[in-house]
Amino acid sequence: MSAPQPGTQVPWDLSFLRVGALVTGTVAVVAALVAGLVAGWADAVGVLVGALVVTAFFVVSGVVIAWAGRINDTFTLPAALGTFFVKAVVLFGILNALPEDAWLDRLTLAWSVIVGALLWSGVQLRWVWTRPIYYVTPPSPPGQATVPPAPGGTATRG
Repeated sequence: MSAPQPGTQVPWDLSFLRVGALVTGTVAVVAALVAGLVAGWADAVGVLVGALVVTAFFVVSGVVIAWAGRINDTFTLPAALGTFFVKAVVLFGILNALPEDAWLDRLTLAWSVIVGALLWSGVQLRWVWTRPIYYVTPPSPPGQATVPPAPGGTATRG
């Protein structure tokens, strides 16, 4: 596959971000209510903050990778790896900055991040598996195809 010329627009679809945010929000609200009732409200806050962290990380990754892909396809892997490294350092900093007895439970936050990352990965997998991805340009729709010349010798558009 040849890389597009710089300045050309590649159709990078980020619609999975909306689906991932909706699924994560729904699961996080339910999980926070259950955690709050079972383990305490510090755990519920940990679930919600974990969901926000994961959502922010996936949104940042999606936008950075799409931006890099619009420049040139060969930039997407370095952008993904660089973004992953920065996110890991930020997450490490967030978890270390939280005091042990805080307004949220660090262990619950960490598990929420793990579960949220798996949930987002599942959303992305489903999104990719259900998209028609063409390795060649698909033919024009029937209404836009060129019709053979009419008996008078002129071609018409259908």
